[in-house]
Amino acid sequence: MTAKRQLAVVDLGAESGRVFLASYDGTNLTLQEMHRFANRPVPILSHLYWNIPSLWQEILAGLRRAREVAGELHSIGVDSWGVDYGLSDVSGQLLGLPFHYRDRRTDGIMEQVFARVPRETLYARTGIQFLPFNTLYQLVSHQQSQPRLLAYADRLLMIPDLFHCWLSGERVNEYTNATTTQCWSVPQKRWATELLETLGLPTHLLPPVVEPGTVVGPLLPALAQEFGAEVRVIVPATHDTGSAVAAIPAGDAPGWAYISSGTWSLVGLELPAPLIKPELTDAFTNEGGIFSTVRYLRNVMGLWLVQECRNTWARAGEVYSYDELGKLSQQASAFGPLIHPDQPVFLPPGDMPARIRLHLAERGQVLPETPGALVRCILESLVLRYRQVLEMIAVAGGTPLHTIHVVGGGAQHTQLNQWLANATGLPVLAGPVESSALGNALLQLVGLGELHTLAEVRSLSRAVTQTRQFLPEPDERADWDEAYQRFQEDR
Repeated sequence: MTAKRQLAVVDLGAESGRVFLASYDGTNLTLQEMHRFANRPVPILSHLYWNIPSLWQEILAGLRRAREVAGELHSIGVDSWGVDYGLSDVSGQLLGLPFHYRDRRTDGIMEQVFARVPRETLYARTGIQFLPFNTLYQLVSHQQSQPRLLAYADRLLMIPDLFHCWLSGERVNEYTNATTTQCWSVPQKRWATELLETLGLPTHLLPPVVEPGTVVGPLLPALAQEFGAEVRVIVPATHDTGSAVAAIPAGDAPGWAYISSGTWSLVGLELPAPLIKPELTDAFTNEGGIFSTVRYLRNVMGLWLVQECRNTWARAGEVYSYDELGKLSQQASAFGPLIHPDQPVFLPPGDMPARIRLHLAERGQVLPETPGALVRCILESLVLRYRQVLEMIAVAGGTPLHTIHVVGGGAQHTQLNQWLANATGLPVLAGPVESSALGNALLQLVGLGELHTLAEVRSLSRAVTQTRQFLPEPDERADWDEAYQRFQEDR
C-alpha cells in the first residue's frame, strides 16, 4: 500500500485564489480547502496590474495552514491563468508588477504585428488563436514602452512559474502555459525564436520548458525550514485550463467535448496532435495538454460578463449574490434580446451593463430593464455561443460529439447546464467544480511517481469525481433552435 501523500495545491483564478490540501492513499484522492482569498487587480495611473506580492503572502498563509493540518507535505504545485508573465533578474527578483491581461496597453498591437508577420504565417508557426492579450502582443507593447527593462531582464516567467521560482529557486516555464503565449511553436514544440527576432523582441528571456509533472527541485532553505526539507516543488499543468482538462472524468472513446467554465469559457476537444488548417486561422487554438495531447479550443468570454455586471451594480449600491442573480434571471422572460459575448467591447473591466445595452441598442433589440433580464440575456447568449463553437469544432475535428463535459465553477450552474443540453441536444456531465485544483493534484502525483499515464490520471479522476447529468428536454429544442437562428443572423 502506498504511504499517504500530502500535496499542497495552489490554484489561482482571475477572481480568487485557493490553497487545497490533497491527500492520496493509493486509492482515494481527496481535496480539502485550506485558504481562499480574493485576487484583486491594482490600477496604477493608466494601467492595470496583478498584485503579486499580496498573492505570494496569501499562498504562504495557505501553505502554513496545509502543513498544520497535514503534519507534513510532500509536494507543492501552482496553477493559474495563462498569457501573463513577470520579468526577473538573474537572482529571480521581480522587475515590476506584472501587467493584467485586461490592461489596454495591447490595443492595436495585433494589427502592428500583422503588418510585419501575416496572420496566416503567425498561425502556421504557433497554432494559437489571435487574442489581443496574448503574451506576444504584450511583449511588443512592453518593448515599445519599456525597452531598457526588457533588455535588462534575465527571464520571462509565467505567473505560476514565478511562484515556483520563489519556492525552489529554479527558473523554468511549464509546457501548457508556455503554449498560451503565441511565442511557442506548438507544431515544432519549441520557442518560436525566429518569430520573436523578426519582431525585434529579445529571445534571451525565454527559459527552458518542462513537462507537467516535472519535479523542479526542493524548497529553498528558508522555506524548507518552515515547511519541511522533504517537500518537492512539482509543476502541474500550470495553465489552469490544462489542469482542468486533465481532471475531466472522460472515458477513452473519442467524441466528448469540454467546456472549462469560469471567468472564461474554454470550449474544446482533446486531440493527439495539433490541428492547423489555414481556413480556421481565426477559429481555434492549439494549446499544450498533458502527456503530449493538444487542447484544441476556442476562448469564449464566459461568466466574466455576469461578474462584471455584478461589480458594476455593487459600486452603485445594489449588491447581489450570484445565487440571487440566478433566481432573478429565472424570473425574467425567456429568449429576449441576445448579445455576441465575444465582442471586443466586452473584454475590459468597467460598466458592463451599459456596454451590453449599447450593443443591443445598436442592433435594434429590446433593452433589458432589470438585472434579472440582463443576466438572462447573458446566459442565453453564452449557451448559444457554446452551441455555435461546439458545432464548428466537431466539423473541424471530424468527430461527431456524444457528450459535453462541463468543469469548473460553471459546473454548479444548474440552469446554464440544462439550457446547454436543451440547446445542443447532447447530454451534459457537470463536474468536477474544482477541476483545476484536482488536475493540479493529479499531476503532482505523476511527479511523485504514483501515476504514470494519461489513462491512470483519468481513471483516478473518474473514481473520485461525482458528476451530475443533464439530459436534453425535447420539448425545449424548438425554442432554442429559433433563438439560435436569430443569434446566427444577427452579426
